[in-house]
Amino acid sequence: MNSQPQLLHARTALYPRDRRSVAVARDLTRITLADWGLTQRSDDVLLCVSELATNALLHGVPPSRCFQLALTLATDGVLRVEVHDSGPGEIHPAHPSVGAERGRGLLLVAALADDWGVRERDPGKVVWCEFRGGGPS
Repeated sequence: MNSQPQLLHARTALYPRDRRSVAVARDLTRITLADWGLTQRSDDVLLCVSELATNALLHGVPPSRCFQLALTLATDGVLRVEVHDSGPGEIHPAHPSVGAERGRGLLLVAALADDWGVRERDPGKVVWCEFRGGGPS
């Protein structure tokens, strides 16, 4: 018997390099979570989508390119959020000063998600986060 969790649901969408894309990605995520019956951590998931999409727009999407949002739910209840872009593959959480207005996005993702990371792709990278126990409530 295969002990690896299987994919239960998946949804992806491409978004242009436009600041309005963050809100549209968040809306798709909200609708998807409702469709899949995931309500327990929806605020955390939505904030992480906003942060990852914003980072992709600011740092990873060259002019006339897009970023991709991928949402998957496995049979073990793990919800995975991925944002694919074509920017450089290395990222590091910032250490902003107390008064800084920017630089806390990945710190929020690290605090809210159960796990997160970055993997390379050609071109660019995938920044992802996971939420365990995200199965229908």
